[in-house]
Amino acid sequence: MPSFREAIDARDLDAVEAMLADDVVFRSPVAFKPYEGKAITSAILRAVIEVFEDFHYVREIGGPGSVDHALVFEAKVDGLAITGCDFLHFDDDGKIIDFMVMVRPLRAAEALAREMGARFEQIVSSAAAGE
Repeated sequence: MPSFREAIDARDLDAVEAMLADDVVFRSPVAFKPYEGKAITSAILRAVIEVFEDFHYVREIGGPGSVDHALVFEAKVDGLAITGCDFLHFDDDGKIIDFMVMVRPLRAAEALAREMGARFEQIVSSAAAGE
């Protein structure tokens, strides 16, 4: 099985979904309330991969066997450069149980919020169909 970074780099979202625990909690950089569950987290990740342009990781903190990883990324959203970090916490079975994303600068984060907000109904529908 590929690592999370390898799966994202390959745009293999089925592999990413397989890495998520059923009770994973996703903490969005643009929503106050966390999203709970594998279906909604997977649907969010599938949508965000469409929103980000030229997405790539530039640094990873945490090595093999570590339960915590931080992956720094760069991308564009609506033509604006965005830098962010995916913070992953794994359980004893190697599944992601906590997935938190932070992004900067504010203008790009606002663009991300607009783009994801425009897809929110589709995200919820996709999550409901996946359950």
